[in-house]
Amino acid sequence: MPTRRDALVSARCAAGVSQEELARTVGVDRATVQRWERGVTAPQPQHRRELADALRVTIGEVDHLLGGTVTSSRPMPAGTDEIDALELVRRATASDVTTPTLDLLDGAVDDLASSYATTAPAVLLDRVRAHLGYVGALLDGWATLSQRRRVMVSGAWLSLLAGTLHVDLEQQAPAVARLRAADHLAREAGHDAIRAWVLETRAWQVLTLGEFGEAAQLSQGAQRLAPAGSSIAIQATAQEGRAHARLGDARATTRTVRKVNKMACPLSTPNRPEHHYRYDPAKATSYTATTLSWIGDPAAVDHAREVIARLEPGDGHGGRPRRLAVARLDLALALVGQGEVGEAVDSALTAITSGYVAPSNRWRAREAITAVQQAGTREVGTLRDAYAAMTAGS
Repeated sequence: MPTRRDALVSARCAAGVSQEELARTVGVDRATVQRWERGVTAPQPQHRRELADALRVTIGEVDHLLGGTVTSSRPMPAGTDEIDALELVRRATASDVTTPTLDLLDGAVDDLASSYATTAPAVLLDRVRAHLGYVGALLDGWATLSQRRRVMVSGAWLSLLAGTLHVDLEQQAPAVARLRAADHLAREAGHDAIRAWVLETRAWQVLTLGEFGEAAQLSQGAQRLAPAGSSIAIQATAQEGRAHARLGDARATTRTVRKVNKMACPLSTPNRPEHHYRYDPAKATSYTATTLSWIGDPAAVDHAREVIARLEPGDGHGGRPRRLAVARLDLALALVGQGEVGEAVDSALTAITSGYVAPSNRWRAREAITAVQQAGTREVGTLRDAYAAMTAGS
């Protein structure tokens, strides 16, 4: 009987490519790749160079992969150890997809979503890509309908997170592609909450690009899809409020902020409040600070200070340094509006030099700098220099 080439499968997963993608790259059909991985046939000599390039290994390593072992001193991609752990469980149960494997995959998805608040976007994206490659391998294998649905749900969450990270990195086209993949998988699995998160994430993406009306429409669409009382229902409402603020509609903004606070008020703190897709009631204060600072409401100062006071010493859950940096930018913008330019400069400078302003939030730093400049202070030069250093460092 042919011997399954697990080393070849693991190398493909680590490279983050599906069987179909590998087949296109090498110039064969997917069935051929499946036969290679099952050990039925071996790649022809003319295909081995393309196979090595696709898997990011040497020709010599391809020979080892086809023989069932891998010997390499090269650094392994981010997330490889996590994938190896998942693969070990799958192999131990001698099936393509098993309940223990799916349980571990669900846990890995939650861990990645919980790492969002503290991990640099580019670093986390590498880990998410590795897990997506593993999900692709599971979808290529045999599974029951219920097992296949669980794999698709995990793939949808991972694609959503990858899309969010691409937005953070201002990689617009990959973000759209990942979000489309998330929506497709969520549709196939019948998971409306993920589809709503896709719309909410798209709303944030277009808001950062200045398409405020579209952001409001996408947020409203997310609310229509979102299950009642869910995290995404609250988050999508908050996103709508931010869009109204950017449109300059103070009345709609205030109405939406009150609605968010009313929805969040009865909630208790989730067991993993740092999880990006579980709404932490304390998040409402952060969104309120941002939204009110954009419409020039003086109350934004107190809300921003509250967020900073809670997050500055660490919040007991590993901290949220990115949210803290944003709160400092909110405070700077609000303080300029109240004539407190000196403190505004200090707050903006602390945020910009923190190393936690994501590329997708740089426009907010620029907005704070512009407000300081318009206030007529010479200290704007210090902020400009810090901003230049931040962007150069990235």
